[in-house]
Amino acid sequence: MKRRTLLTGAGALMAGALARPALVRAASATTLRFVPYADLALLDPIITTNYVTRTHALMVFDTLYSLDSAYRAQPQMIAGHEVASDGLTWRLTLRNGLRFHDGTPVLGRDVVASLKRWSQRDAYGGALFETVHELSAPTDTAVQFRLKRPFPLLPDALAKPTSYVPVIMPERLSATPATQPVPEIVGSGPYRFDAAERVPGSLNVYRRFEAYRPRPDGTPSFTAGPRIAHFDRVEWRTIPDGATAAGALRSGEIDWWEQPLVDLVPDLIRQPAVRVDLVETAGLIGQIRLNHTLPPFDNPAISRALLAAVDQTEMMDAVAGSDPAIRRGPVGIFTAGGPMASSAGMEALTAPRDLAGAKRGLAEAGYKGERVVLLSGTDVPRINAICEVMADACRKIGMNLDVVATDWGTVNQRILNAKPLDQGGWSMFGIFSGGLDHLSPAYHLAARGNGRAGVPSWLTDAPLEELRGAWFDAPDLGAQKALAARIQARALEVGAYLPCGQYFQPTAYRRDLEGMLTGLPLFWNLRRSA
Repeated sequence: MKRRTLLTGAGALMAGALARPALVRAASATTLRFVPYADLALLDPIITTNYVTRTHALMVFDTLYSLDSAYRAQPQMIAGHEVASDGLTWRLTLRNGLRFHDGTPVLGRDVVASLKRWSQRDAYGGALFETVHELSAPTDTAVQFRLKRPFPLLPDALAKPTSYVPVIMPERLSATPATQPVPEIVGSGPYRFDAAERVPGSLNVYRRFEAYRPRPDGTPSFTAGPRIAHFDRVEWRTIPDGATAAGALRSGEIDWWEQPLVDLVPDLIRQPAVRVDLVETAGLIGQIRLNHTLPPFDNPAISRALLAAVDQTEMMDAVAGSDPAIRRGPVGIFTAGGPMASSAGMEALTAPRDLAGAKRGLAEAGYKGERVVLLSGTDVPRINAICEVMADACRKIGMNLDVVATDWGTVNQRILNAKPLDQGGWSMFGIFSGGLDHLSPAYHLAARGNGRAGVPSWLTDAPLEELRGAWFDAPDLGAQKALAARIQARALEVGAYLPCGQYFQPTAYRRDLEGMLTGLPLFWNLRRSA
């Protein structure tokens, strides 16, 4: 499971000591060829937390607000807002000239329908809408929130740049139930999705939306500021084999490989025409999610006992090697180094690992050899790595384990199946979330106890929900931190999921690309140098 150290000299990647003389290659300045970390199997960002879908959504759709690099909400689709003195009425005014890719104007009623659909799936959206008395569109260019109680974080919720993204789409599409994918991908963002050229498992194509109007003000920063599309065409090419993708990047057949295999990064660093950087600056956090609706993990004691078998060091060795420049931890429920991180309940993960003790703990918790199905996405190396480590630990502690190894797109479709194992259900799966998604209870989807309304794992736990509600009402940062510590302790106590460690994933791209933003993989403002 061990991988060699990523870099010679700790921190070299962080320090950006990778500069090489730029090479100009003979390639079209109007087409960008990108290799995502996995195939884009699901297109609707409201039905999945899959990051490849999120990245696709940020190209195609727009949001009312956006976040700058300091995580401050800034206007995006709106010209501005007005707030009543009592904080109970917010009136948002749309910018002039916004149009959807089908040529229709973006109207207030489209926003209302889109946000109502989003709020049914998203944790932050749900918290916001618990305070909403009425959401309406008084005019074609205005959206009005009337609240039951003040919710100062309203712009932050509507600026959310990751799963589930509060995208705005036409009302006719937002009428689709939130549990079903929309039949057509129509947004108002800088790129439009070309469904006619889609080849599932191989190719997705985006074209510059000529009618898009970027914000006229501000500076590009994370998702905030003007979003300018410099490429006429963007091709997403699915290349599951890492060596093939690396060869294509070296030769110039592709321009950007989102997540190169860690073992291949040293060679890419040596390539004069390739740059290796850290784009997702909040890192990635591994998890093993558990299905709390089926045996054995419908028993919280069994879920909790399994924590004793999780070795974050071994997990991250398998994913990223031992280089401290790209690792951080141990990590609990909230992002290590983030404002809500704490030591509450962490002894479950930091105490010396004892597989014999974990085996006894399972028996004492009531495990009786029930079959456990672990889904592993083999075409995403980091997910495959934590699943292999977890499978080995499960077998050593006596679990009746069945590993289903398949591509990540198939895993994403199967985890939506809530039926028993003999009808295609599942018990566990591996996944990575961005550190941004674990910064606070407002974002964290897996640290909830809202049952079937939540993400696949479907834990029902009233104390978790009560603590989360109290967090939103906390008067200051200190109170928020104290409540976050209690949320972490409770999530570990009930075994909400198994935290597997945190690392920073490099990205690799051709040196003639310039203007790449940080925070997430973003395609606006990116262009090819002359």
